[in-house]
Amino acid sequence: MRVTSPQSTLLGMANLQFTLSSGRRLGVTALGNPLARHVVVLCHPAPGSGVFDPDPLITSDRDVHIVAIDRPGYGSSDPLRSGEWPTVVGAANDISEYLHAEEGTAGALNLSVIDSVSVVGWSAGGRVAMALAAKHPSLVRRAVVIATPAPNEEIEWMPAEFADASQKLTSLPAEQAKEKLSGLFASRMADQIPSSDSDEPAPLDQLGISSADAAALSGPGVQERLELMLHDAYRQGTVGVVADILSYTAQPWGFDLADVHAKTLLVYGQADPNIDHAHAQWYRYNLPDAEVELVPDVGHLVIVPAWDRVLAHLTDG
Repeated sequence: MRVTSPQSTLLGMANLQFTLSSGRRLGVTALGNPLARHVVVLCHPAPGSGVFDPDPLITSDRDVHIVAIDRPGYGSSDPLRSGEWPTVVGAANDISEYLHAEEGTAGALNLSVIDSVSVVGWSAGGRVAMALAAKHPSLVRRAVVIATPAPNEEIEWMPAEFADASQKLTSLPAEQAKEKLSGLFASRMADQIPSSDSDEPAPLDQLGISSADAAALSGPGVQERLELMLHDAYRQGTVGVVADILSYTAQPWGFDLADVHAKTLLVYGQADPNIDHAHAQWYRYNLPDAEVELVPDVGHLVIVPAWDRVLAHLTDG
C-alpha cells in the first residue's frame, strides 16, 4: 500500500491518495473515528465525490470509521486508463483492494484491526454498494441503499436523450464512447458544469434535489457541503460523471443482486419526484434480505434526515 501526503477536506479534497496495484490512485476521505473497529464505506452519488458528510454531528457522535472513495475521474482519483471501460464492479473492486490493504497495514502496525465492514450508497453510489456486497460477501456485513434508481429498462427514470445516447454507445470502443458522451454533456449541460478555477457553485438540481428537499437543504452547512462536493466532483472536468453513467447504462452491472446476503435497508424519500417508492420495491423484490423505509417530507436528499437511522442500521449487532 502506498499513500501520499494528506490533503484538506476543507478545500474539498480527499484526505489522502491510495495507490492500487495497477498504479492508479484513489482519493480517500476518512470521517468519524479513525481508530474505530467498525468501518462504514460511503459511496457517493453521480456527480459526486467522497468529501460529503451527510451530518458531521451525527457522524462524530458514533464510534465508526467512515471511508469514502472517489470513483475514477472524480475528485482526487485518477481516471481509468485509455481503452478501459468503466464498470460498477470495477469501482467496487477498488474499494475492496483499499480495505484489504488498510486492514493489513493496521495488523502489521499492531493498531486496531477492522471488526466488520458495512456499506452505504446514495443514488448512483447504491449500485457500487450492492456490487461490493455481492462480489465480496465475506467483507460486507450490512448495507444501506439510499434513493438509488432501478435499472432504466425496469423503471424508466433517465432523460430520454441520455438513455438513447448511452444505448448507442454500447458497441463503441471505450474511448470513443467516453468522447461522445462528453460531447453531449458539453453541449447540453455547459451551464451546470463549473470550471476547475471557478468559485461559482454548480446547480444542485443535477443531484436530483428538488423543492421537496427544502427543509433538509436548510440544515446547518448542508448546501455548502453539497456545493463543495460538486466542485470537487468536476475538478477534472466531466471525466468522472461520464465514466459513472457509462458504467451503469452502457455496460452490464456485472453482478447479481441475489448474491447480496448482507442485511440491507432501502431508504427512499416519500416526496422524491423522480426516484419514487417503485424503485425501492424493485430492490426489495430482487434482494434476498431487504426492508424498505420511506421517509416523509423529503425527496432525493433523504440521506441527510435519515443519516442517524442509516448509521444505526449499519452498526447494529
